[in-house]
Amino acid sequence: MKNHSYKHIAMLSTHGYFDPVPLLGRTDTGGQVLYVLELSKALSRIGISVDIYTRWFDPQKKEIDPVPGYPDVRVIRIPAGPREFVIKEKIYPLLPELTANLAGFIRNHHLDYDLFHGHYVDAGIITIDLAGEFGKPGYFTAHSLGAWKRERMEGDPGEMEKEFNFRHRIEEEKRIYSSLSGHTVTTQLQLEKLREHYDYQEENVVVIPPGVNIHKFKPLQPGKPPVRTDLPEKYIYCLSRIDSNKGYDLLLNAFAKVCKRIDDVYLVTGGGSAHPEPREKEVLDMMYRIMKENKIEDKVIFVGHVAENLMVPYYQNAQFFVMPSIFEPFGMTAQESMASGVPVIASKFGGINTVLTHEKDGLLIDPSDTEEFAASMIRLLNDPTLRERLGKEASKLIRGNFSWEAMADRHLRFYQKYAV
Repeated sequence: MKNHSYKHIAMLSTHGYFDPVPLLGRTDTGGQVLYVLELSKALSRIGISVDIYTRWFDPQKKEIDPVPGYPDVRVIRIPAGPREFVIKEKIYPLLPELTANLAGFIRNHHLDYDLFHGHYVDAGIITIDLAGEFGKPGYFTAHSLGAWKRERMEGDPGEMEKEFNFRHRIEEEKRIYSSLSGHTVTTQLQLEKLREHYDYQEENVVVIPPGVNIHKFKPLQPGKPPVRTDLPEKYIYCLSRIDSNKGYDLLLNAFAKVCKRIDDVYLVTGGGSAHPEPREKEVLDMMYRIMKENKIEDKVIFVGHVAENLMVPYYQNAQFFVMPSIFEPFGMTAQESMASGVPVIASKFGGINTVLTHEKDGLLIDPSDTEEFAASMIRLLNDPTLRERLGKEASKLIRGNFSWEAMADRHLRFYQKYAV
């Protein structure tokens, strides 16, 4: 969008480990961090300076941390509470101090933002106060809705409430929606869930999906040999945070059935923290238990954090990518795989189902149906022609419709439309 008046935008993404070059896969550090960084970079490429505010809990990190290659994009860390990591479900008591310190930083540095854009419920809460205090428009991207997540999660309601703090989160989300100028959701499905669970019928909500760095993630060129890595020749790939909603139990149980039919395939999982938090440890313990019960310990490879130079070849060399989440508002890793020309088997319950067309540019399955999940993986492993067709169609879809440049343009139109 060439004709715009924006010069300086404040993005807020206050939980997790937010760094200019993030270690994705750590606790509370996944697609949202990548989304905010890539959107900010795309905005800077059209002349807008962006400051990304997050909580400062690691004294080894700098207060102001520019993004490499993008001098007009800065990560700014604001102290609040103890100098230790706090998971997003427990961060609410720290938000008043974080808000006050953030406002103080803006005043002390004489910063003048055109707008504030909060990402996820904690940053949305802060955005309400900052937009009011500085007399600027405030915008919100939920990335995930508490009521929708609660609907999809299985388990004891009391235990889930204790772990995820759903009631408080949902009340705050309702307050954010009634307070700020405009809102984006990543899929049409998320908009429908917002209407259904929150009875929010206002028209100031726009669907803007995550983008993909199509200059980085692209198919292997014909005739060009694949980049050699230390992974097996034949593997299924999964890349995500290790959390209870990511469906790793469903994936492992289905993969065990695959191994009984096809004995030369491996499952490679990327993501996870070098020093896991308690919830991640619980999920890892569950994964190892399932692997042992099914005698597939030697068929599953954990690669942890994926280095930048391996991101693309890990996708390109995979037979296909799997996203088994029981709750996934979108799934940016699935988009990256598709952009790389690698087909995807994804949960039909995630937001990606509004992008991916079953049998045309990927496969949508019920991950809790072990037989269906396993059969889909076996089908793709045994049919290279189908893999190639789905991969080509997936890449064409993403490259034509989901670049970050296109998403930056859509955000500017959104900001202008709801600037009051």
